[in-house]
Amino acid sequence: MSKKIIDIKPFEFRDDVGDPFLARMHHVDYYPKSNGHMEVPEAQLVGKHSGEDFDFSSDFKMYYGKGVPGFPSHPHRGFETVTVVLQGYVDHSDSDGASGRYGAGDVQWMTAGSGMQHAEMFPLIHDDQENTMELFQIWLNLPSKDKFVKPSYKMLWAEDMKVIEEKDEAGNTATINLIAGSYKGIKSLDPNPDSWANNRDNHVGIWTIQMEPGSSFTLPNISSTLNRNLYFYQGDSITLDDVPIKEHSIIKLVGDEEIKVTNGNHKSYLLLLEGEPINEPVVNYGPFVMNTKEEIDQAYKDYHATGFGGWPWDQRDPVSPKDVGRFARYDEHRIEIPK
Repeated sequence: MSKKIIDIKPFEFRDDVGDPFLARMHHVDYYPKSNGHMEVPEAQLVGKHSGEDFDFSSDFKMYYGKGVPGFPSHPHRGFETVTVVLQGYVDHSDSDGASGRYGAGDVQWMTAGSGMQHAEMFPLIHDDQENTMELFQIWLNLPSKDKFVKPSYKMLWAEDMKVIEEKDEAGNTATINLIAGSYKGIKSLDPNPDSWANNRDNHVGIWTIQMEPGSSFTLPNISSTLNRNLYFYQGDSITLDDVPIKEHSIIKLVGDEEIKVTNGNHKSYLLLLEGEPINEPVVNYGPFVMNTKEEIDQAYKDYHATGFGGWPWDQRDPVSPKDVGRFARYDEHRIEIPK
C-alpha cells in the first residue's frame, strides 16, 4: 500500500471519523409514493417497527417517525450537525421557533452550542412517484471554549455553493462541491461563526465529489497533523496514488502529500472530510458531546429542567405543508428563500 494511504476499511452507515469530527452517517431510503399526506402508506408499514426502525435490510427506515419518516424533537449540546442532502427533502423545526425545508444540493449547518432541541423529518412530497431520500449527516465537535455558545443554524443553499470543475484533456470532469474549506484558492461559503470550521487555519474541509469516467483531481498537501478521510460510497473503482480502490471504501489518508484521485470506467461519488484536530478530551453520550462525564451529567440535568428553551410546536414531528417550497424561517422577521 502507498505511504500516502494510512488505512482502508469498508464503508458503513456510520463512521467515527476522528478529531475534529465525531461521526458521519449516510442515510439512503427508497421511500414509496406518499399516501397524499406526505406519509408512508399504511399498508407498507406492516411489519415495520415505526417509532424505532433502523432495519438496514429494508429498502427504507422510519427511524423514529410513525407516519412521516425522520427524527422527531430531540436535544443536542456541545457540537454541530452538518446535514448534506443529496436526494429528497428535510423539514427542520427547533426550540428557538425556527423552521425550514431544504432539499437536494442544500446543506444545513446547525450549532447546538449550549443546548437546542430540533426535529428532522423527511416528508414524502410526491404522490405520483417514489420519494428517494439520501443524505449525509456529519457531526463536528466544538472546542471547550465554544461548547456553550448561543445555538444557531444557517442554510447553505445549492444555488450559492462554490462548485469547481476539473477537466482533463479528454474533457472528463471531476466536480467538487465545496461545503467547507477551499480548493485551488477558491473558498467555500462561511459556516456558522462559532464553528471550528470558521477559522480557516483549522483546514476543515467538507466536499462532495462527482467524477465522470476517467476524470481526476488532486488532494493538496496541507499539513502533517491533518485528519483526512475520503469516502468512496458509490461507483465501481478509483485509484489513489496508483493504488486501486473498490466502491464502498473508507480511505484514511495523510494530510501532507498531494494525492491524485483518478476514476475508473463508471461515474463515482465521494465525500471528503478533513480538518486539524481540536486535541481535547471527548465524552460522547447520547445526544451530548462534552469534555468530561460531569459535563454530560449536567447536560442531562439542564435538559430535564429547562428543555433547552422548551418546544414551541404543537407536535414533536412537525412538517410544513406539501406545496411549500424550500425556505428557512429564523424568526417572524427573517425568512430566507433560495434564489
